[in-house]
Amino acid sequence: MSRATKFSQGKKPNKPHAMQFLQARQLFVQGLTLHQKGQLAQALDIYEKVLKVQPNHFDALHLSGVIATQTKKHSLAVDLIGRAIEINPNIAVAFSNRGVSLQALSQYDAAVESYDKAIMLKPDYAEAYFNRGVALKELKQLHAVVESYDKAIELKPDFTEAYYNRGNTLKELKQLDAAVASYDKAIELKPGFTEAYYNQGVSLQELSRLDGAAVSYRKAISIKPDYADAYNNLGSLLQTQGKLDNAIESFRMALSIKPNYSAILSSLLFALIYHPDKSAAEIFTLYQEYEDRFGAPCRKVWRDHPNNRETQRRLKVGYVSPDFRSHSVPLFLEPLLAHHDKAAVEVYAYAELLKEDAVTARCKSYVEHWIPTVGLSDAELAERIRSDGIDILVDLAGHTDKNRLGVFALKPAPVSVTWLGYCSTTGLKAIDYFLTDATCVPLGSEGLFSETPWRLEETAYVYRPKEGMGNVSPLPAATRGFVTFGTLTRAVRINYRTVRAWAEILKQVPGSRLVLDNKDFWDEGMKAALAAKFAAHGINRERLEIGYHSPPWDVLRAVDVGLDCFPANSVTTLFETLNMGIPFITLAERPGLGRCGGTILESVGHPEWIAQSEAEYIKKAVNLASDLTALAHLRSGLREKMQASPLMDEIGFARRVEAAFHEMFFKWSVKNQ
Repeated sequence: MSRATKFSQGKKPNKPHAMQFLQARQLFVQGLTLHQKGQLAQALDIYEKVLKVQPNHFDALHLSGVIATQTKKHSLAVDLIGRAIEINPNIAVAFSNRGVSLQALSQYDAAVESYDKAIMLKPDYAEAYFNRGVALKELKQLHAVVESYDKAIELKPDFTEAYYNRGNTLKELKQLDAAVASYDKAIELKPGFTEAYYNQGVSLQELSRLDGAAVSYRKAISIKPDYADAYNNLGSLLQTQGKLDNAIESFRMALSIKPNYSAILSSLLFALIYHPDKSAAEIFTLYQEYEDRFGAPCRKVWRDHPNNRETQRRLKVGYVSPDFRSHSVPLFLEPLLAHHDKAAVEVYAYAELLKEDAVTARCKSYVEHWIPTVGLSDAELAERIRSDGIDILVDLAGHTDKNRLGVFALKPAPVSVTWLGYCSTTGLKAIDYFLTDATCVPLGSEGLFSETPWRLEETAYVYRPKEGMGNVSPLPAATRGFVTFGTLTRAVRINYRTVRAWAEILKQVPGSRLVLDNKDFWDEGMKAALAAKFAAHGINRERLEIGYHSPPWDVLRAVDVGLDCFPANSVTTLFETLNMGIPFITLAERPGLGRCGGTILESVGHPEWIAQSEAEYIKKAVNLASDLTALAHLRSGLREKMQASPLMDEIGFARRVEAAFHEMFFKWSVKNQ
């Protein structure tokens, strides 16, 4: 956390020039003594008496300004210190103190100017360089911030806070190795520096140096046992490593410290859907905890919706997401936004974005109304949605990072829907529908969702491939002489059950290899841990290709057969696998995320690749790999078959979704006549 240094007290009063100022001098000394003892009100009274006798007393004005800042009267502080500077413009500390006051008033440009004047008067003024860096950070001049902190450190090599703030800025600049080194120095100077350990952990985690990040988080927790954010981040890290029970325990610890922190409970619920042993019913019971904590209490502020109940009119549809950017969500959202019938729906995008990119620009071009939501409280955003008159409000994030489920809990629109970004229930009864299909959420599984499943006649997905994927390659096994299985999944989906099944497949297909490629495997520790799990099943390391390549298209071109994960299926990578001509085997288990692979295969016309048990999964994979001629034929036509399927019927999907929205609104309208 950036912070400004304390005010310096300035010089002691000058010797008075006339006997009539003797009383002022004596009073000032008395006030200074009180000030140094922390008796601010009494000191200020004395300084005011000094100024009545001697209105141009520099130190009385300056220190009155210091007290004004210390008591958060920042405008007064700027005025008082400014008057002191008019009397004597050659005192560096006055300019620095005035800068702190301006900074507190968010007048950052003026603050930087004031610090610059202090530095001009006193070139070795380390604290002024430090405070200048703090102000420049607010102006987003990050490279200049680092330069200011560097200068402060050069002048004062033991400046702990400068090292810490420098680390934070470097982290923001994504110069993560340098950030880690800066935190190291701050910790060396201040061994109990909890925040430095925490932010070092964040940087190491972003670098995929997970073991080191875990050490930093645990050190922060050992110093500050009630550090909820450190427990939460540690849980996220453990989840990435596939240590789900440990992750859940860490999230629970964070939640016990901050029971009203909804993001922590979202993290816990996110981890649960990947657990290999928990039943769908058990998981849903835990999702109901979200409703109890954060949903039900909001009902007391629900209000009737004054929306026009005419059912044949153009509906206002609002999409709420943090992912209108380079992310997997727009691969499925853009086709819908691009083909919405503007006569049927008026589209609003509520964007929880800190940074925009080319994908953001495209999304903006599809919608009539673009509303940035960063900085808006749940209540403020809910009120904006209500004032916009939204008829259908669509959540695209579920319990993923930066979700706005707290807004949905306030019920700002008459009809709300969750779709796409999470593939599981939210737990919120305030959300009316879960947009899905009959394969993903079969009839009879309604009791596993807080929302009512709304099943589209075709698939609940439409896919637009990324640019640059390139052509489908010939079957690699035809020239290599061995079959390559592969997955691009994240490590959280890989558990003892998937490893057991994949190892058995490798055993039954002599000479075969398995590619596991994802950014999670950039970390050498993650690679080694995964290889050890296969080794326990008798699979040697040389049969595994574990790593990370971006983009992964050449990796896929070297794969013959794809393997989906279970009990939580992959989604985006399965579409990419098919688009590269590669068939995959999936195991259908828990409704929702556990059946996404099945809904993709049903839609592309290959339900025979869907298994109902681990044994069947193994058998189907082995059989698929055993006929290279058939596999080569499949590969040559699979992309075209996918393009002709409902999975890439952008216009048809848009019409089906619009029809669903109108029917949802009709049901609400009839119910609320």
